[in-house]
Amino acid sequence: MTLLPLKRAQLERHLPILQWSKTYSRDTLTSDLVAAVIVTIMLIPQSLAYALLAGLPAEMGLYASILPLVAYAIFGTSRALAVGPVAVVSLMTAAAVGNLALQGTEEYIAAAITLAFISGLILTVMGLFRLGFLANFLSHPVIAGFITASGILIATSQIKHILGVDAHGHNLIALVTSLIAHLNETNLITFVIGVAGVGFLFWVRKGLKPLLLSTGMPPRLADILAKAGPVAAVALTTLVVWMFQLQTKGVKIVGEVPVGLPPLSLPSFSADLWSSLFVSALLISVIGFVESVSVAQTLAAKKRQRIVPDQELVGLGTSNIAAALSGGYSVTGGFARSVVNFDAGAETPAAGAFTAIGIAFAALLLTPLLFFLPKATLAATIIVAVLNLVDFSILRKTWTYSKVDFSAVSATIFLTLGFGVEVGVSAGVLLSLGLFLYKTSRPHVAEVGLVPGTQHFRNILRHKVETHPSLVSLRIDESLYFANAHFLEDYLLERVNGDTPISHVVLMCSAVNEIDMSALESLEEINHRLHEVGITLHLSEVKGPVMDRLKRSHFLDNLTGEVFLAQYDAMVKLTPDTVRATS
Repeated sequence: MTLLPLKRAQLERHLPILQWSKTYSRDTLTSDLVAAVIVTIMLIPQSLAYALLAGLPAEMGLYASILPLVAYAIFGTSRALAVGPVAVVSLMTAAAVGNLALQGTEEYIAAAITLAFISGLILTVMGLFRLGFLANFLSHPVIAGFITASGILIATSQIKHILGVDAHGHNLIALVTSLIAHLNETNLITFVIGVAGVGFLFWVRKGLKPLLLSTGMPPRLADILAKAGPVAAVALTTLVVWMFQLQTKGVKIVGEVPVGLPPLSLPSFSADLWSSLFVSALLISVIGFVESVSVAQTLAAKKRQRIVPDQELVGLGTSNIAAALSGGYSVTGGFARSVVNFDAGAETPAAGAFTAIGIAFAALLLTPLLFFLPKATLAATIIVAVLNLVDFSILRKTWTYSKVDFSAVSATIFLTLGFGVEVGVSAGVLLSLGLFLYKTSRPHVAEVGLVPGTQHFRNILRHKVETHPSLVSLRIDESLYFANAHFLEDYLLERVNGDTPISHVVLMCSAVNEIDMSALESLEEINHRLHEVGITLHLSEVKGPVMDRLKRSHFLDNLTGEVFLAQYDAMVKLTPDTVRATS
């Protein structure tokens, strides 16, 4: 009997839908339905626009917004995260697949589907093996820099649709150069539609809701109508193009969008294609997961809920696999959509499933109406959406707080803009790891002394403390591992070199959570070198797990000194005169 609750708990951990569905009520259903309506209205034009940004047919954006949302509702743990196509992942998809095939070809579409499938497998495997912690190695300032640069690239790449010209490039210099070269080919009608669309959408984002509220409209209805701004822009510009047959005057339109539900599709299993896409899929997986988890954790904290990062990997992984099997492309949790979903009152992931139903109806009933939709309108939708990603304040914040972080953020932005999104994201990952290694390879080591009248020890450079010439107490403020082991060895031996009164060195290990094999060998060398010059090495305040590991080695047997429970105990025994003087 006791095994049944245990098995159910394990099942609920892997299928979060079993948890929240137990308390699902009519009120919850109402809240989820209202949120789904608002997000559906927002997602229809966005999904079309992001598919075109990825270089794919518009309908693939709709396909990527149906089954993936259902998969996340089953396997995801966030109550508010809205999964679907997003700008950054769409740009990364275009960069990855664009190197392998020409846009508009069957090979391009197949590669995009395969990319989503590989990304889904990577995320799912990481989740099953509980590797979500790996995302913690990505510096958030570096990721913010990458997203800012990506926002600029995305907005710049859409200017060609606003102008109605044919321009290409995977970095800012190439894009701007191409745009300037084709500037004389600008289609005036397209330009008017695009600029009007951008202006209208910016106004809708900031000004429509206050205007509607001033007329006495209920807040919920005003919010829905404000979120419907992109749909209004799509409907109006489509109607104008149809009425005046502007496609005959050079205005580029979406054209025929297939009617119907997503088709069953299979990824390619070509070994050459998988090897070509694997690194890109890994980068998309990591960036998508970091973005999703950041949004999900922020929204969950507002309602005192929690998400499970490892299960989020599974949720996002199955969503991408579902996208690949239903003719879509790579998806992740979108910041703007998730915030809208949260503000609209979504209570459970079922809101995403209801959104999928809404998108499915759109794919069945509305796609014929999109034939005359101008691409300039979709470009305007993208530009307005991604400019919210651009945040140059991260440069000011990092410059003020940490010059090292500022250098990493600046380099990420520069490399992304100058060499393209894949180089930028790769640099972001390497710089994040580099920052971690740099900071931990030079741990803060403080020489400490006794605060008079207490048993506390503080940095001799910051506080008035008592010390003894025969004793050096060093507090190590970092775990010891291969990257910083020799730093400590060099630091300590330089400190005692030539200082003849020193008889004892105590390493205060209160902040040391780990000592790896390389660090252990350095400690053994320190112990040996100090012994040669007549200095005894001691440890104090060693944590239990660290001590357990040290006991499995011969280090403690060869240690010339002792291991003290507290730094104060070391000072009492080694320099009793100092302790009596300060008592």
